[in-house]
Parts: sequence; C-alpha cells; structure tokens
Amino acid sequence: MKKLFSILLSITLVLVMAVGCSQAPDQGQNDQGQNKEEKLKVGFVYIGSATDAGYTYAHDQGRLMLERELGDRVDTIIKENVPETQECEKVMTDMIDQGCKVIFANSFGFQDYVVRVAEAHPDVIFLHCSGSIQGPNYSNYFGSIEEARYLSGIVAGMKTKTNKIGYVAAYNIPEVIRGINAFTLGVRSVNPDAVVMVKWTNTWLDAAKEKDAAIALLDAGADVIAQHQDTTGPQVAAEERGCWSIGYNADMSHAAPKAYMTAPLWNWGAYYVKAVQSILDGTWTNEPYWGTMKDGLIDLAPLTDVAPEGAQEAVDKIKEQMKAGTFDVFAGPIKDQSGKVVVPEGSTIPLEEQLSMKWFVEGVEGKIE
Repeated sequence: MKKLFSILLSITLVLVMAVGCSQAPDQGQNDQGQNKEEKLKVGFVYIGSATDAGYTYAHDQGRLMLERELGDRVDTIIKENVPETQECEKVMTDMIDQGCKVIFANSFGFQDYVVRVAEAHPDVIFLHCSGSIQGPNYSNYFGSIEEARYLSGIVAGMKTKTNKIGYVAAYNIPEVIRGINAFTLGVRSVNPDAVVMVKWTNTWLDAAKEKDAAIALLDAGADVIAQHQDTTGPQVAAEERGCWSIGYNADMSHAAPKAYMTAPLWNWGAYYVKAVQSILDGTWTNEPYWGTMKDGLIDLAPLTDVAPEGAQEAVDKIKEQMKAGTFDVFAGPIKDQSGKVVVPEGSTIPLEEQLSMKWFVEGVEGKIE
C-alpha cells in the first residue's frame, strides 16, 4: 500500500509541475518580444562632440537624462563627430552589429542615410532629428524652437543701441530661415526700428569661420550677435568687441561672460525618455514628433546680468502665453522683406508651410542664397 501511495504521489507531483510550467505567463517579454530583463540598447549618432558646449552637448544631456530615468532598462552608446556623408551609414550599421535596436541620428544631413539603413534593417527603430522622413520603422522629431528664438529676439531688440543686430546663420534651409524670422519678429515687437543682418557660413561646426562671420557683422555696425551654429565662435567675437550676444543650444556664458545674455534651449531628454518608454512598452508609432515650450522640449536660458533692464518682465509675459498655448509666433499680420502682407491679421502660418519656409520677414537684411 505504501508503495502504491508513493507511486501515486510521484505521479501527482509530476502533473502539477507540468501544468505549472505550461501555464506560467511569459513574464520576460513585452508585446514586441523584448526581453524585459535584457536591456534595450540605444545608439546616438552625433554630428559634433558631446562636449561642444552647443548643439550636440544639448543632445547628450538628453541622453544622460534617458539613462537616469530608464537606466535599469536601457543601455546607450554614442558616436561623435560623424560627417553628413556615407560614413554615417557605416556608423549606424556598426551600432546595429553591436546590438542596438533603436538609433537616434541628430543632424539634418543624416536623413537620406537613415532611410537607407532603416529599410535594410526593419527590426530596428530609427529616429531622425529635424528632417521630414517617415516609414514603418523610422520617423523624425523636432520642435518649435522658434518660440525661444522669438523670446531671445525680445532681449536683443531691447539691448541694441545701433538698431543693427547680426545673425550668424548656418545653411539656407527652412529650419534656419524659420529661426531668423521668429527672432526678427521678437526683435521688432519691442523695437520696430531694428534690423537683423544675416551672414551665411554654410557650416554647423566651424568655430573660426563662424567667428569671422560675426566679426563681419560687427564691422557692419551690429552691436548684438545671435547665431544658429553649434560652436561658441560668434559669442567670442562679440566678447572681444565689447558687444553683446545671444547663444544657442546651451548656456554659453563661459565663452563670453561679458557679452552673453541668454540662449534658446532644447531639452532633448523630454523627448528621448518619452520615445524610448513607448518602445519599451510596445506602444511606439511612427508619428512624427513636434515638441513645444508647453511640452517642456523648448526653453529660454536664464537671462544674465548683461541683459537689458525690463527684459525679464517682457520675456516672462510672452513665455507664459506660450506655455499656455495661447501665443503663436507666426500669427498675422506679418510682412515679407518687400513690405507686402503675406500673413493677414487673424491668420497664421500652418506648420506644413513653416517646414518649407523659404522667405524672410520684414526687418531681415540678407538673401536666401
């Protein structure tokens, strides 16, 4: 009898174990088959250096925020100083070989290469900054930096004594043109007599050339310098001439402590955390992302003591409206360079048209070459 009982008990234990194994939920995977115990590897392809104190620095601060908030589930790798050539294809392919399942590419000129690599690797998600691409496993992200450009224009317009403000511009693409226009609208909202003189460099990352462009603008009478560049070259030029400056991407006061007043800022971490979390959750879609000041993606750096009296109050008033979603930078009436009204009162420029903008507003001195 004892022998029979032992046999029956053994059979029962085997059956219980078998049922338990067959019914155990697959807790190690999400809906997309991602092993939750295995960290998601994310690659970042940078046009510049993570220590450039500008554009790429801002992106890398976003990556570090991603690691702080999702570090228990995410590993990141970076590749710096990647040219906008076929070289970036190799960089992205190498990242995939290292196990990356998500790749962020942070420069406009990477766009065509991202598409090619993405189409060859449908199991990897690609996110491209500032472009216009969209496919099954790739999309783009950017935001309304024009809001912060407008606010910085208020500061510049209140500071200038010569009513001539220089703007060192990278490439004549819509992204840069939108920024110049928004800045100029901000300038002239407080100083209708001021003009914004544009000097193109056709560079993102050439401190010497960008400094020379700023010097040329200062020689032409500008006493405030703004920029759409990734280096502090224009800031240094303003400092050396005893003039004032508006930075970009990051606090640039270390480069020009007597000149620097403020800077439009990107908080890329707000997007990176949101995007990667959606991938981990299995809810990611290829819908393009367009962030705003209201979303926390855009901001204006704190004004320094160099900023003009009354500027903080003027900025705060408009900034609160932007954060509430009630202020539109491109709301009419807006005139073009010829003085013709191109955006009537009560109208605005739709985002689709902003993304293809190829004209200057009234008050800009320069040509779209």
